[in-house]
Amino acid sequence: MTDPVAAAVAPLTVMTVNTHKGFTTFNRKFILPELRDAVRKVGADVVFLQEVLGTHEAHGKHVDNWPDGPQYEFLADEIWPQFAYGRNMVYPKGHHGNAVMSKFPIVHYQNHDVSIAGPEKRGLLHCVLDIPGHQVEVHAICVHLGLAEAHRQQQLELLCEIVHTEVPPEAPLIVAGDFNDWRRRAHDLLWREAGLKEVFVTAYGESARTFPARFPLLSLDRIYVRNASVHLPVVLPRRPWSHLSDHAPLAAEIHL
Repeated sequence: MTDPVAAAVAPLTVMTVNTHKGFTTFNRKFILPELRDAVRKVGADVVFLQEVLGTHEAHGKHVDNWPDGPQYEFLADEIWPQFAYGRNMVYPKGHHGNAVMSKFPIVHYQNHDVSIAGPEKRGLLHCVLDIPGHQVEVHAICVHLGLAEAHRQQQLELLCEIVHTEVPPEAPLIVAGDFNDWRRRAHDLLWREAGLKEVFVTAYGESARTFPARFPLLSLDRIYVRNASVHLPVVLPRRPWSHLSDHAPLAAEIHL
């Protein structure tokens, strides 16, 4: 018998986008204000961001329309009152990382450093969300994995370990972001070790091609779920997105 309370809970709309630090491809133009407008129009409840700047002293002095605060606060503005940031890459003039913006309370978050050897710094930002009308907290993990396949394999194993140790078996889980997994090796591992299903594979038989945004050839960006179902996931259209990011963003309606 269907629980009338659960049936009344509205679906959760999520999107994921690599912001490329608010610049167009090859850093030719600063487009963060345009990016904010485009993200707003999607109307997602929860937004997973990769490559978002926390601060950059030089850009703040020389780039027109540079926000006073962190980029994730500028993007969240009044639409997403809750946000969390995980600093991954730190350099003399600033830092960048992953962020999650939410219309619902983020009751806890933790950034996991999953960097392997070398200068490339990567993180997994784990947020716990309190969704009105849902008795169990929803877990969301924002992902940005490494460029080297050997590093990605280790990072995927760390992701599975985090799922096992920090996410209750019955809790809805959404894992989204830039996996850099152009060989599509993550699907089987995440299903076998963590029970995660990729939403485009489930809906259409294969993961979405998202990179490069103008002529997508590689399947780098993903949305995985556990203890949830998804209705008609979409790749957001080239106009305006191919101008705003080198990755095509993804959106999906999640049913808890």
